[in-house]
Amino acid sequence: MRLANKVAIVTGAASGIGREIARRFAAEGAAVAIADLDAGAADAAAVEIRRDGGRSIGVAMDVTAENEVEAGMARCVEEFGRLDVLVSNAGIQIVSPLDQFPFAKWKLLLAVHLDGAFLTTRAALRQMYKQGQGGSIIYMGSVHSKEASALKAPYVTAKHGLIGLAKVVAKEGAPHGVRANVICPGYVRTPLVDKQIPEQAKELGISEEAVVKTVMLKETVDGEFTTTEDVAAAALFFASFESNALTGQSLVVSHGWFMQ
Repeated sequence: MRLANKVAIVTGAASGIGREIARRFAAEGAAVAIADLDAGAADAAAVEIRRDGGRSIGVAMDVTAENEVEAGMARCVEEFGRLDVLVSNAGIQIVSPLDQFPFAKWKLLLAVHLDGAFLTTRAALRQMYKQGQGGSIIYMGSVHSKEASALKAPYVTAKHGLIGLAKVVAKEGAPHGVRANVICPGYVRTPLVDKQIPEQAKELGISEEAVVKTVMLKETVDGEFTTTEDVAAAALFFASFESNALTGQSLVVSHGWFMQ
């Protein structure tokens, strides 16, 4: 039980990567708050964890809304008494050529990824500093935190930005025992990625099968998607690594797509 007696909040955890991380953390002994824009789905995911013997609550949260972030964090602490781990995972994807990208959609994507990371981090740091027992903040980056791809200007920009934020948090949090890390997955077969396949096929003028083989998985060593389980294992590694030895570092989980 690598997270026994720990409390974690995972944003965007009603489905996909976030949900698997929440499940893995609960299986390792953590109490988990599942924060999501879809309150009903968050509650359902929490019920599933409780059914399996874990401790979990669903928390309605729009990570771009300061009041909702503060209220959600407060509810987590009220329910479980503390906060030890934040996984800033909430994200969206919008695919379009840069010269045709609507400014409103640019701002929306940056708000979800960067404003959301800032607001949840600030709230988590305040609680972790108050507790005086350290903590772990984990950001969900991407291979696009390291590499660029066509049609994804705001996404690539935001994911690069998370690397910088984590480095600052690592420096500011160190005196308080708070660590910060970034997980950088390759393509994970989630609803977010499934939505991209036809969008990219249309923009690039190729088949959906070609998008998977020649765009998404071309640079991997085995032609395989990264799995939610792969990413959850990386999150558990960072959350349970209690010294500052790895703070400020990012870990690419991509079947060899990007090698540092």
